[in-house]
Amino acid sequence: MAQLFDLHPENPQLRLLKQAVAMLARGEVLAVPTDSSYALVCHLDDRAAADRLRRIRGVDDKHPLTLLCRDLSELASYARVDNRQFRLLKSATPGPYTFILEASKEVPRRLSHPSRKTIGLRLPDHRVLQELLALHNAPLLATTLIAPGDSEPLNDATDIRERFEHQIAAVINAGACPREPTTVLDLSGDEPALIRQGRGPLAALGL
Repeated sequence: MAQLFDLHPENPQLRLLKQAVAMLARGEVLAVPTDSSYALVCHLDDRAAADRLRRIRGVDDKHPLTLLCRDLSELASYARVDNRQFRLLKSATPGPYTFILEASKEVPRRLSHPSRKTIGLRLPDHRVLQELLALHNAPLLATTLIAPGDSEPLNDATDIRERFEHQIAAVINAGACPREPTTVLDLSGDEPALIRQGRGPLAALGL
């Protein structure tokens, strides 16, 4: 049975966050709220956990996963960012955007795009998730929590626990979160390219 961690949305209980971090360190998969929808997350360097995350989500190893980062300095450790890209990232983060950038050598090769060597990264604007990332002290590997066969992401902690009670270790509940995916922008080319229009407005980026 998956645990349900009920956390205060503005002042999350440190004791419960530490328990969640310990689970991640053991290779568990968790469901966490973000500023767009719930996501499945696991330790970046745990291949078995990443494989289990994909099985739960019902996708193969070609499906791109995203790195959730604490701040721009951490993001810049996992992606090659020039001055133009940095200015755009700074104007949009934290927020409901996923940015596709050239992966640095810090990203395991199995996670980057096989031909383009790119990776999706985001800095979520969600207090509880930010606190979890800070305690974990590293990015988390993530994918939007859409159940196999569904088209919409899940955003109710109790429902998620019931549907995935034997597949994930815990669900973090900090109240309702949105049910809309991130806006995805490819910044790996000469000009930003919109891959998916989601919750993040383009106007905020000057695009």
